[in-house]
Amino acid sequence: MTETNNYARDGAIPVSSEAPTGAARHAPLGFYAFVALIAAAMGLNAVAIDIMLPAFPQLSAALGIHDHNEIQLVVSSYLAGFGLSQFFIGTLADRFGRKPVLIGGLIVYLIAAVVCGFAVGFEFLLVARFVMGLGSGAPRVVVVAVTRDCYSGRQMARVMSLVMTVFMAVPIFAPLIGQAILSVLPWQGIFGFLFLFSLTVMIASIFFLPETLDPADRREISVARLREALASVFGSRTTVGYTLAAATFLGALFGYINSAQQVMTEAMGLGEWFPVTFAGLALTIAVSSFVNSQLVERMGQRRLSHGATISFLLLSVLMLSLEETGQLTTWIFMPLFACSTLMIGLVFANFNALAMEPQYHVAGMASSMTGAFTVLIGSGIGFLIGHAYDGSVAPLLTGYVLASGSTVLILLVTERWKLFGAIEAEAG
Repeated sequence: MTETNNYARDGAIPVSSEAPTGAARHAPLGFYAFVALIAAAMGLNAVAIDIMLPAFPQLSAALGIHDHNEIQLVVSSYLAGFGLSQFFIGTLADRFGRKPVLIGGLIVYLIAAVVCGFAVGFEFLLVARFVMGLGSGAPRVVVVAVTRDCYSGRQMARVMSLVMTVFMAVPIFAPLIGQAILSVLPWQGIFGFLFLFSLTVMIASIFFLPETLDPADRREISVARLREALASVFGSRTTVGYTLAAATFLGALFGYINSAQQVMTEAMGLGEWFPVTFAGLALTIAVSSFVNSQLVERMGQRRLSHGATISFLLLSVLMLSLEETGQLTTWIFMPLFACSTLMIGLVFANFNALAMEPQYHVAGMASSMTGAFTVLIGSGIGFLIGHAYDGSVAPLLTGYVLASGSTVLILLVTERWKLFGAIEAEAG
């Protein structure tokens, strides 16, 4: 295959004359203002999860939860709503435009945050968290669709990498913010913060974010159009393959998030150092996301993401082997684990960009379907990994090996057993 074909394959050359026109589509927002705003919108999802982690012990005591693994449902219930809502958010965004759907989702999110603060029982809290997750599906779907409206190929991967860089600042600071809030307020104060954060993003979106969907491209909601969009999404080997790859890989990350507080404070004996440790690991993802944004236009999505996935698998196998032989001390685990999290920033932005590349004309529906399946499958895997926690790090590392190994297998099937951009792109 020629170098030109490789270059076109990763999207550096527009695939059609109707490709997006870049920054002109999101004027008057400049490039970095656009990235900052959509990253903040997507960051609502991360902060809703990560700010809760330091509150797990207080929540367990306040709501009478005796099974410490059960408190992980605070994360899982949110993710269930987050995943399910994405099935229909894209259809609405394709019909009514990106901006009104985003604002509607933010309104649901901030109302649910208030309701969570008044929860009087664990089941009540889980229902409210599920509704909050439903609202958070809008920012996730709309952010990807808006980015696809404006950019394509390696440029889209660069934008998504920068978004991920800002986005990953949330896990760096969220547990620390949560810990700070808990030092002066009860756990309800965390939901007060989520309300204020979502309100700020909503106001900024109302006044500064333009509508990026051309009125001529709006799609009526009909069975025929839904069938056409579904055929486009599920008829693309690239879209299906990279959606499944993102889902299984995300399962490893969700498994970590679900059990992070227990693994770090108990199994690794870090105690009150957990928020700082969690922030440090999140920083590695932010750094690698930024590195990806600088390298992706030159090296391509496939080379970076495939190499990072294989490296993640090898590191996971090494850590599990050391754990099984009793050699995995905290001082050995933390550097190796940090190296594995460093790979994450090289994976998701590229997987998402590759999955969305063939879907310009149905970007909203495609963003919905890929997002929903990624989150629902990933959260299911993460739930199983988290609930397998037994006081040691072995269940987490076993989950890492199985999830990343499955991802590599999916990539091989998707790319017809040739990784790193070694074959021609699928037609259409």
